[in-house]
Amino acid sequence: MASAPASHRVAAGAPWSPLPRGGFRALTDSAPASLRFSVARRRASRLEVKAAGNIFGDYFQVATYGESHGGGVGCVISGCPPRIPLTEEDMQADLDRRRPGQSRITTPRKETDTCKILSGTYEGLTTGTPIHVFVPNTDQRGGDYTEMAKAYRPSHADLTYDLKYGVRSVQGGGRSSARETIGRVAAGALAKKILKLKSGVEILAFVSKVHQVVLPDDAVDYETVTLDQIESNICRCPDPEYAEKMIAAIDKVRTDGNSIGGVVTCIARNVPRGLGTPVFDKLEALLAKAMLSLPASKGFEIGSGFAGTDLTGSEHNDEFYMDEAGNVRTRTNRSGGVQGGISNGETIYFKVAFKPTATIGKKQNTVTRDHQDIELRTRGRHDPCVVPRAVPMVETMAALVLMDQLMAHSAQCEMFPLNLALQEPVGSANSTPVLAPDLA
Repeated sequence: MASAPASHRVAAGAPWSPLPRGGFRALTDSAPASLRFSVARRRASRLEVKAAGNIFGDYFQVATYGESHGGGVGCVISGCPPRIPLTEEDMQADLDRRRPGQSRITTPRKETDTCKILSGTYEGLTTGTPIHVFVPNTDQRGGDYTEMAKAYRPSHADLTYDLKYGVRSVQGGGRSSARETIGRVAAGALAKKILKLKSGVEILAFVSKVHQVVLPDDAVDYETVTLDQIESNICRCPDPEYAEKMIAAIDKVRTDGNSIGGVVTCIARNVPRGLGTPVFDKLEALLAKAMLSLPASKGFEIGSGFAGTDLTGSEHNDEFYMDEAGNVRTRTNRSGGVQGGISNGETIYFKVAFKPTATIGKKQNTVTRDHQDIELRTRGRHDPCVVPRAVPMVETMAALVLMDQLMAHSAQCEMFPLNLALQEPVGSANSTPVLAPDLA
């Protein structure tokens, strides 16, 4: 092979000289033919635009599809571990908690929301391949949305969908409808099951505020509250006295054609230590994104939240101690189970605020799609308060975040032997998981 020109040779141990005038291209142009290569920028042969916003998660991925008045809704779950026992009944329980028409304080739309698993299982076990879940729409009333084809409902997504896409599905709000969450809830039921099998994780949510009826923070013990207590009334508030007050508040606006908002509190017990990563993927940041992706959500706080700003550092800090089992614990839990963006093994708790339902039965001022001022009275069937049905949705998004982070942690931090002086295997913290027979 021909040697390089003398101007390009460097003596052994000598420092590199600057590039010749003309930079890197001049250097390559003067090199022997056998050493030349092109440094010209390549033009992209085509422009690709990836559809965004329909997939959640990196390892345990959920893609939802469908619209309020289309043929149906559902999801495709990718990354599910194989050999997990799964049937439609596992998902149906949470779908029934989410479905419309379940009580007088929810939308009167009648949907059974019966799910069908179309792929990804064999003889009652997951196969590790994508799981397709489908739920048909059966009670559409497209005629209720005639006015919305011409005018924008205040505080709804009608205007912004037009501004972004230049077209929208009018009936039922299309993709902005809460029926999109059916796919999430189906996937979340599976995530909750895996988290329980692997680590004994238990995720529960409940209504803690409806309009001006506020459940005191000390009214519920986060360590002992049960699903039966939460499901004992149609409002899903575990305190019977406050539940009745909340139901009365919803009934009042329901008969008046109006709506109110509220707050859902969520707790996650027995969460393994080490979930979440520093900086951009902190566990609380991922939870916040997940919760604020839910329809009508407007606020998120974890641990002491905004109230923590009233305290001094000495009042707010969670002091450490060694428990009887030799575990590092905190005496208080103002951090909400997350420190430095990583779970510390304490109970995770947070709150999600939901606005009043945007579609109401009262006349409101708005504009048409051709920019004319009008007065609009909307029709259709809508929740006077979304929070009772939002409870399983909040649990779902918490489960999807924790499941995704559990898989991420296992992939990164448990690939090689742990430092057992400081770390513990996922599944060993705070609980003894109950495994399915085929996983034992």
